[in-house]
Amino acid sequence: MHYLITGHTGFKGAWLTMWLTSLGHKVSGISLDPIENALFTTANLSELVDNDLRIDIRNADETISAIKSIEPDVVFHLAAQPLVRESYLDPRCTFETNAMGTLNVLEGVSNTKSVKAHVVITTDKVYRNVNQIVGYVESDPLGGDDPYSASKAMADILTHSWVTSFPSPPTTIVRAGNVIGGGDESKDRLMPDLIRAYSSGSKPILRYPNAVRPWQHVLDCLNGYLMIADHLLAGNQLPSINIGPDNESFKKVSEVADEVAQQYSAEPGWQEDIAVNPHEAGLLALDANLAKKNLDWHDKLKFKEAIHWTTEWYKSVNSGLLSDEISLKQVAKFIKI
Repeated sequence: MHYLITGHTGFKGAWLTMWLTSLGHKVSGISLDPIENALFTTANLSELVDNDLRIDIRNADETISAIKSIEPDVVFHLAAQPLVRESYLDPRCTFETNAMGTLNVLEGVSNTKSVKAHVVITTDKVYRNVNQIVGYVESDPLGGDDPYSASKAMADILTHSWVTSFPSPPTTIVRAGNVIGGGDESKDRLMPDLIRAYSSGSKPILRYPNAVRPWQHVLDCLNGYLMIADHLLAGNQLPSINIGPDNESFKKVSEVADEVAQQYSAEPGWQEDIAVNPHEAGLLALDANLAKKNLDWHDKLKFKEAIHWTTEWYKSVNSGLLSDEISLKQVAKFIKI
């Protein structure tokens, strides 16, 4: 099977590339250059992919032409501007990448006869957030106050409109929550900031310590993506679906910090950021019962296990193990659970 991953140089894209190639599949990628110290680079993943293309998905002609020339069987659309704070700094790039970039991918996929399944990744932040305690379900209204959330909600609505209006392969929109795991080097992300702080003996600075999020290990999230692709290939289609952890993994940012400190045997504690920061949702949770019912999907790693696998990855790499070695070991271990 030949898989195309847009955003393959990103955090989730790199893990998905390793997982699929470890199973013997062909993988091609369309993406921007990886960020500094990205897992894609440290794990030498460019050696594993058939087509490693550097294309900005905002460029319609290049994106459509590349998809048609690759002729994949399955497309995972992950490419995005994925950071809330960055979306305030560069809203135009965020909207153009997440909304119009998704349109370009959809058009390319529709014009490529080889594609048998298309999985479009959005986010839990597409839901109109009313700070409800219960998780959002797939039929809840979409919205978004910050540019990132709004742009992903636009991509979500755009995808639904496109596949309803034009001939397209079987397509499912996937909404996932806050994903953690080894190899994340993105700026303004909680886990990399915590790892850097506690491993160096300093206290991290938390912007919103009381904000609640559904924390999920990257392999549990990607397992959902792969199961959805298989569901589509088997002739079954769901318009949209949530992939998120159980309630026990809905934790405050401060609780995540305390757990990481404990696993690093570091002095517990953190500082609250007193600067004026852009708005971020205070409470956000997903209801993944549709995935459990239709896919028999569930998280294999609970909250503390997800934190442990993440901290062990960083500890192993910092001790001298190769990032691809520890990552592939975790993939193999996860599959056996």
